[in-house]
Amino acid sequence: MDKVILIIGAYDTKGEEYAFIKRLIEARGHKTLTLDTGIFEPKFIQPDIPNSEVALAAGEDINELQKKDRGPAMKAMSLGAEKLVRKLFDEGRFHGIIGMGGTGGTSVITAGMRSLPIGVPKVMISTAASGDTSLYVGTRDIVMFPSVVDVAGINRISRQIFTRAAGAISGMVESEIEQPAEEKPIITVSMFGNTTKCVDMCREALTKQGYEVLVFHATGTGGKTMESLVDDGLVEAVLDITTTEWADELCGGVFSAGDKRLDAPGKMGIPHLIVPGCVDMVNFGPKATVPEKYNERLFYEWNPSVTLMRTTPEENAQMGKIFAEKANAAKGPVAFLLPKKGVSILDSEGQPFWDPKADIAMFNAIKSNICKGIEVVEMDANINDPVFADKAVEMMLKMIDK
Repeated sequence: MDKVILIIGAYDTKGEEYAFIKRLIEARGHKTLTLDTGIFEPKFIQPDIPNSEVALAAGEDINELQKKDRGPAMKAMSLGAEKLVRKLFDEGRFHGIIGMGGTGGTSVITAGMRSLPIGVPKVMISTAASGDTSLYVGTRDIVMFPSVVDVAGINRISRQIFTRAAGAISGMVESEIEQPAEEKPIITVSMFGNTTKCVDMCREALTKQGYEVLVFHATGTGGKTMESLVDDGLVEAVLDITTTEWADELCGGVFSAGDKRLDAPGKMGIPHLIVPGCVDMVNFGPKATVPEKYNERLFYEWNPSVTLMRTTPEENAQMGKIFAEKANAAKGPVAFLLPKKGVSILDSEGQPFWDPKADIAMFNAIKSNICKGIEVVEMDANINDPVFADKAVEMMLKMIDK
């Protein structure tokens, strides 16, 4: 079967470069579909999908956009790319996507790429590929390919970069994914170093029950990615062992997943078991990066790059109220499992973050704010005790059966 690769970008300023990429891909035996996100008239190539269609997808007229400042125009083209790229994919028009650009072009093109499901090949040649790419990649599997030099003409450096990138996207669409004989239902689990023992036991037990268990590291991006898969309708249930990202959201830590964390399972109506795993800790970088306002707080240096700050009873109570509100809004089955002997390795008797009063403040806030009918189970165990993992699995399976 012939593969079609969508080549997306600004053909008004980078037409020469796109013509080069197009020729390389077609030389590999693939077909191409060209989509123009530029504002003005294209050069070197007349795109299959003109910029006027991209603007129209955003409810704009390209002639009017040409009169606007760059910022509003780029915003409109980003929205148009997002909508049009997904529409083309849903119609079966292409199998992989490639684009190139500076920061502006990268922003517009990756908006379109992020609209695509995980697994669709995505390659972005970018001047911004060597920095913090989280803004562009989001929760999707976009391959950021450093351009090394600016995307401006064909020269001895760009010729190598473009050729390798064209080979990369071609190889990606040529690769066939081996499908298992039977697709197992997916349960996602959130994990941290401080809850690894619990998660490993849960994963092993759920796998034996016939589920495919996907584990996500609760580092902000991990939580967002997990919930994006839920939004995509790929997940049967969520075992949220590690909800520490809310501590970072509340206190300005580096691993926040935003204020939508815990929303997706309830919105999709799938079983959601919530455990306050690692809510005893806020994550920062090296000790020198911790905000001055926290100077008097209790810290633990997990490693040279990670400094953990113990949460207070007040912060835990605030999180408990938020967790309850999230559960109250759920359209599907939701329940809580609370470990009375600590929510992490560090929050166990004799360890640096052991603080039963702080934990109880959260547990009480959950119980006093949830709607009637939402189950709350408290266990006289640490989160990493085998008996706790056994109970988590038991409750998860019971919620799925219902």
